[in-house]
Amino acid sequence: MSPGRSIYQLKITLRDIKPPVWRRVQVLGSSSLAELHTVIQAAFGWWDYHLHEFEIGGMRYGIDDGEGWEPPDDERRAKLGKVVPPDATFTYLYDFGDDWEHSIKVEKVVPAEPNMTYPICLGGKRARPPEDCGGPGGYAEFLEAISDPKHREHASMLEWVGGSFDPEQFDPGDFEHNLKMGPVLE
Repeated sequence: MSPGRSIYQLKITLRDIKPPVWRRVQVLGSSSLAELHTVIQAAFGWWDYHLHEFEIGGMRYGIDDGEGWEPPDDERRAKLGKVVPPDATFTYLYDFGDDWEHSIKVEKVVPAEPNMTYPICLGGKRARPPEDCGGPGGYAEFLEAISDPKHREHASMLEWVGGSFDPEQFDPGDFEHNLKMGPVLE
C-alpha cells in the first residue's frame, strides 16, 4: 500500500494527565509532519501559539526556531508514511515551557476509503487543559481551584478561562471547525 493511499489511525494521548485526555484521528500517510501538527492542534483545540517538535525513532522533527540550538529535521519534508512505521509509538511535544507531551500510537494503517475526506477525528475523551496553565502540574492545580468555590484562586481561574470549564467535555465536531479556522480562541 503506498503512503498516499494509506490512512494512519492514530491515538494521541496527553502524558501525565489522569484521567487521560486523548483523541483518535485518521490522517493520510502522505501527510507531512507539519500537516500532522495542524491536525493535532485542531483535535485538541490548542491555539498553536508555541513551538512544537516530534520525536520518532530517536530523530527530532520540527521547525528551526533560529535560536542556535541543534535544529530538528524539517517537519515539512518528512512524510508520515515514510518516517513512522506501522505499530510505532512516537512523541509530540507542544509548548516547551508547559511541556505538553503527547504519546502518539499508530493503531492501524488501512487503505483510504473512496469518497472520504481526510483528516478526520473519530473521537476522544475529556477537554484538553487550558493553554498556558503550567503543564500537567499546573493543570492539576487549576482543576483543584475551579472545583472548590472556597479556593483562593477559584474566581480568578474561572474568569481566566471565560467563566466555566468542564474537564469532561469533548465534542469531536469541533475538529472540522478548528481545522478550517486555524488556532482556536477561547
